[in-house]
Amino acid sequence: MPLYEVEQETERVILVGVSQQDGDDAEDSVAELAELVETAGAVVVGTLIQKRENIHPGIYVGTGKVFELEELIEQTGATGIVCDDELSPAQLKNLEEALKTKVMDRTLIILDIFAARASTSEGKIQVELAQLKYRLSRLSGLGRSLSRLGGGIGTRGPGEKKMDRRLINSRVAQLNRELKEVQRHREVNRQQRKRSGIPVVAVVGYTNAGKSTLLNHLTNAEVLEEDKLFATLDPTTRILELTNN
Repeated sequence: MPLYEVEQETERVILVGVSQQDGDDAEDSVAELAELVETAGAVVVGTLIQKRENIHPGIYVGTGKVFELEELIEQTGATGIVCDDELSPAQLKNLEEALKTKVMDRTLIILDIFAARASTSEGKIQVELAQLKYRLSRLSGLGRSLSRLGGGIGTRGPGEKKMDRRLINSRVAQLNRELKEVQRHREVNRQQRKRSGIPVVAVVGYTNAGKSTLLNHLTNAEVLEEDKLFATLDPTTRILELTNN
């Protein structure tokens, strides 16, 4: 029987933001959102930023901008939109119904990247917990929106499963128990390092600031280095031997 290679279509999204006053960071924030979307695996085909005093409580942007979005989606062939703020359940549902397309927000994209990048057991548990708690209040609107394309960005992790409120609460309780056990082991390792008397130095910085690159340079840690937001998610501990031994 011949084998056929199935190529998954790259998602095309429009970024949507709201600028509430002159001189705010709306444009910079949307530019960072574009990097997040690209890291998640989609392509940005359009951007719409509306200036208004307050975010619309029902549809995020104003009614006129929703019509503009409809036209932009048709013109660009976009498969979804990503809003630069965390959407309420009502905003998510109303936008999805008005635009008839996949609707996502910044938080969903970040959690999706986390789900793809987490490699340690503690990291995976923490990400799944965050995703489940995010989805718990958005079961109706989010479920319909993400099912439009049957997958793609925003659906990694528990988003791939049909889960009702009872199942989510049960899974959250189980993950909390697992997390406590993992954290107990981490605390044992921390106490062992304290008893060794070796000084501990932490490298802290914003995502894609160069922390992994610096750690690799100092310790040959072989941590993943990529010019992407949240390329590495889990903490890494290595020993550095100084020139004076």
